[in-house]
This record gives sequence, structure tokens and C-alpha cells, in this order.
Amino acid sequence: MTDPYWNHNVHYHPVVLDAVPDGCRAALDVGCGDGLLARKLAQKAESVTGVDRSPEMIRLAREQTPQNVTFEEGDYLDDKTLPEGKYDFVSAVAVVHHTPFEDAVNGLVRLLAPGGRLMIVGMAYNHTALDWVISGCGLPASLINARLRGGKRGPAGMPVKDSAMHWGEARKAAHQLLPGCRFRRRLLWRYTAVWDKPQEGGP
Repeated sequence: MTDPYWNHNVHYHPVVLDAVPDGCRAALDVGCGDGLLARKLAQKAESVTGVDRSPEMIRLAREQTPQNVTFEEGDYLDDKTLPEGKYDFVSAVAVVHHTPFEDAVNGLVRLLAPGGRLMIVGMAYNHTALDWVISGCGLPASLINARLRGGKRGPAGMPVKDSAMHWGEARKAAHQLLPGCRFRRRLLWRYTAVWDKPQEGGP
């Protein structure tokens, strides 16, 4: 699939897709926007649901809907929007900073089936000198990718918000709320946190 545009979130779609567990039956993309990632997940899971609070984003998403993908307008934090404990894989790309972090993570975990996998691609802000150095290293890569992949950065109207946590706070909170998660700071101003929910009756 050729991406219609490139930005820092789309850059990490391959990382998200690589995290999908084998034999995934039901996948969920939270904050799906125009559905680009959900349509990619359709090649890795039997069924995919994309959810977003923006009516305009869901309208765009539904313009291209593979047979095994459905798009829902709603808030993933509302327990009436999506079924609890259904999804073998849940992705949240540039989503958790729109809500208090603990509320966001707990809401995502609630949706995961026992043994399911959560993949967060998150954002944070610079706080230390090292943070600024690492962020500066990402600038050349961002400029090169933007030039090579065209100038379009994404659909108009996509909700944007700055993170309320710096990198150290994000790492600490992720490990507290998702014990054993694999947290990694990435080059283009993102981090990833991958966590496997214990099986029922497990540790």
C-alpha cells in the first residue's frame, strides 16, 4: 500500500504493524483519523475497528472501507462505544496525550482481550538538555523524509494537541501502569510502548 501522505505518525505505521500478534482476530485502532492505519491493519487481522471522536475524520475513513473494517464515531473512553475485553490488538497513535495519561491507558487496557497486545505511539515534550539533543537529531531525518515522500502531511481537520508530559514522565508512567511494557524513545519525536495483557488467571 502506497501512503497518500507522510507525517511523523505515518512513519511509525510499520512499527505498529510489526507488533500485531500472529492469528489476530479482532484489532482496534483508537483515534483512527481518516482510517489509513486501520486499512493497513486489515491485512494483518481478521476484522478491524477504527474509532474516532471526529465526525469529519470518520466521514473520510468511510470513503474507503475494506470488507473487514468498520469505522465508529465515538469516544473509546465511553464504555458504551466499544465492547470491553474484545480486541486481540489495540493501537493508539498520537492519542493518549489528548486525555490524562492514566485515564487513557486504563481505557485502552479495558478494551484488550486477555492475552491481547497494546501498542501506543505517544508524544512528549523536551525537559532536559539530553532531550533537546535527541530531538535535534531527528530534524535531518524529518526533513529528508518529508522531501522524499512529498509535501502533503495528512488530512485537514485532524485534531492536534501538545503533550502535558515530558519524556521522563511518560516513561515512568508507562512502566507504572503497564508493568513489563517495552518502552522505547524514537527518533522522530515519538515513543512506543508495547504491552501484553496477562491471560485470565495469569500473573
